[in-house]
Amino acid sequence: MIPNGITSRPNSNNFESLHFVHELFTLMDKMIELQPGQKLARGVSRHLRSHGFVSIEEFVPSRGLRVDVFGLGPKGEIWVIECKSSRADFQSDNKWQGYLEWCDRYFWAVDMDFPTDLLPLGTGLIIADAYDAEIIRMAPEDKLAAARRKVMIQKFAIHAARRLHALRDPGIASLLDQQKGNQHD
Repeated sequence: MIPNGITSRPNSNNFESLHFVHELFTLMDKMIELQPGQKLARGVSRHLRSHGFVSIEEFVPSRGLRVDVFGLGPKGEIWVIECKSSRADFQSDNKWQGYLEWCDRYFWAVDMDFPTDLLPLGTGLIIADAYDAEIIRMAPEDKLAAARRKVMIQKFAIHAARRLHALRDPGIASLLDQQKGNQHD
């Protein structure tokens, strides 16, 4: 079944397949109004995928913390990326240093117009838009302890499975939220 507004189906012709994907994302963009930070997160997630990473947006590593993008690499490396859509957004973020203990590398993702001189030098820098991103400055590596890495990978897996389940069975979403509320982080 082709969603309303989509005019073609993917086939073996790469151009037509790309056209189909573009039309699908255009339709999704019209259906779901993303906030500026969410658009950056989408572009970052796409870019991470090109490096073999999988990612989850709005991931909670610990109570009181919520990272914009949590990336899990092919060798188990963990990256945290905070997306900042404006100077005010960045200046109001007082929790970012609390994220450092939950990842191997920490990045800021901003758009082309963001004043990057505001960002701390000891962190990574990604320039992004809604469709892609580029790592401008690689973050320094500070490897997690093995026990913490194991916990984070398990949390990632559980969180991803719950989100997938909620997509497949929308009626289960409220039940999953109740269960999550009853668990201790």
